[in-house]
Amino acid sequence: MAEKFDNLEEHLEKFIENIRQLGIIVSDFQPSSQAGLNQKLNLMISGLQDIEKCRQQLHEINVPLEVFEYIDQGRNPQLYTKECLERALARNEQVKGKIDTMTKFKSLLVSELGKVFPEEMVKYKAIHGEDVPS
Repeated sequence: MAEKFDNLEEHLEKFIENIRQLGIIVSDFQPSSQAGLNQKLNLMISGLQDIEKCRQQLHEINVPLEVFEYIDQGRNPQLYTKECLERALARNEQVKGKIDTMTKFKSLLVSELGKVFPEEMVKYKAIHGEDVPS
């Protein structure tokens, strides 16, 4: 899979360089440079065809729209991954806290119910496989 990305990257770099050179030719156009301009235009077309071939190999890749928003804002797209991981860790800590709280609540509830309904709680603990105090 990495070689597909490397191939696409190589074609994109060549295409960008070709566009840069095309811009130089166009900005200082002389009738004598028409042949060079035609050659660069043909290279641009073949470069687009090469990129299209690479795109077909990578059609199954899905990129979150937020990544493109990061790029549009001039931010590093790797920050998206970092921030997603940070949000996941924060959410994981929240959920773990809730689980811990519910576990403590259950323990306290069983303890208090055992004081009020001792016989029923012995049966409950026996059914649920919890230790029954002797």
